[in-house]
Amino acid sequence: MTGSAIFMMVVGIVLLWGGLAASIVNAVSKSKKEV
Repeated sequence: MTGSAIFMMVVGIVLLWGGLAASIVNAVSKSKKEV
């Protein structure tokens, strides 16, 4: 595996987890507003 392929894989993982964390934070803030 080349360095750029590893870099792209890391960027993809970061974006994936970043989106997941953002959706969780969004869901938590919504549920807090409803309570």
